[in-house]
Amino acid sequence: MEPRLKTLYKTKIFNELKKNYSNVMMVPKLSKITLSMGVGAAIQDKKKLETAAEELTQIAGQRAVKTRAKKSIAGFKLREGMEIGCMVTLRGDRMYEFLDRLINVSLPRVKDFRGVKASGFDGRGNFSMGIKEHLIFPEVNFEKIDDIKGLNINFVTTAQTDEEAKKLLQMFNMPFVKR
Repeated sequence: MEPRLKTLYKTKIFNELKKNYSNVMMVPKLSKITLSMGVGAAIQDKKKLETAAEELTQIAGQRAVKTRAKKSIAGFKLREGMEIGCMVTLRGDRMYEFLDRLINVSLPRVKDFRGVKASGFDGRGNFSMGIKEHLIFPEVNFEKIDDIKGLNINFVTTAQTDEEAKKLLQMFNMPFVKR
């Protein structure tokens, strides 16, 4: 069965956006969503990285990959090649299912939520946002949590400008802050 937001994009959003373009290949679309977690405490305790990877796997519905440090930082007792985080890249149906759960289930669970800040655009049509508590996702089991972790979410689109990408995400009902 096709995800709800994918069907919405194919039927409504795509037809609405293609009015502004001369070629249908120019119409912006969501190409991938990347979830990442940095676990600085993994330097002392490898078990924290294992639990973070398991929790990220539950949130994404896809196995998380552990990431390694690119360079050594003596002040943090970090050596090149040490595992210090985890990440998941979602494409296709899983991407649309995660976006649906994020917008309709998880973001409304954020305490004092007023909307997502639109300052996360990078100038090339990609959007990044951070979540302070990964507990907003209903897939995470509260009994097995040892500490609260943050989560970075990156939305990669084929849009050329930030305005096009923002319009695309707004059509998916992304709750941006009203000014």
